[in-house]
Amino acid sequence: MKLIVGLGNPGKGYAHNRHNVGFRCLDYFARLSSIRLDRRQCQAKVGMGEVKGERLLLARPGTFMNLSGNPVFCLLRKHSICLSDLLIIHDDLDLPLGKIRLRQSGGSGGHKGVNSIITALGSEDFSRIRVGIGRPREEEQPVGEDAIVSYVLSDFSRQEEAVIRSIIIKVAEAIECFLTQGIEAAMNKFN
Repeated sequence: MKLIVGLGNPGKGYAHNRHNVGFRCLDYFARLSSIRLDRRQCQAKVGMGEVKGERLLLARPGTFMNLSGNPVFCLLRKHSICLSDLLIIHDDLDLPLGKIRLRQSGGSGGHKGVNSIITALGSEDFSRIRVGIGRPREEEQPVGEDAIVSYVLSDFSRQEEAVIRSIIIKVAEAIECFLTQGIEAAMNKFN
């Protein structure tokens, strides 16, 4: 079984924030695959199904982003899923808006949700899809961590939203490639 986790913050107030693009990608893929996230396990909303002959567990942690590690660790253990069968979908400030990058392993890049997962698992050896949200333009961004937090917790503009909707579709294609051909093939095709 493969575990695919979208990262975000719970609650309607965060639903369209830049930081919640992982949730949005997972939700789209779930709808496309007719998998309902209608159960609760390990502090997460989960759904099970099958896509292209692969058994899947889709999950949205119910904790805030910075505490994503515990639900991911619990789900891996509960379902005896290997790290090589884990895929995390999350936003990335360092990628331009609308770009995606797949990685087989690596550090958190400063992403606190990914850092929480690395800490909980004691390993960086899991696949991820990074979805570019860009950084605020310098003329709009005061210096400091507070400005970054404010940016990631704000909604996309109307123009940005159009870009994100198209990239969500591309992420679903990348997930399917990961499932059918593996992370290396997906990296070659989508990076």
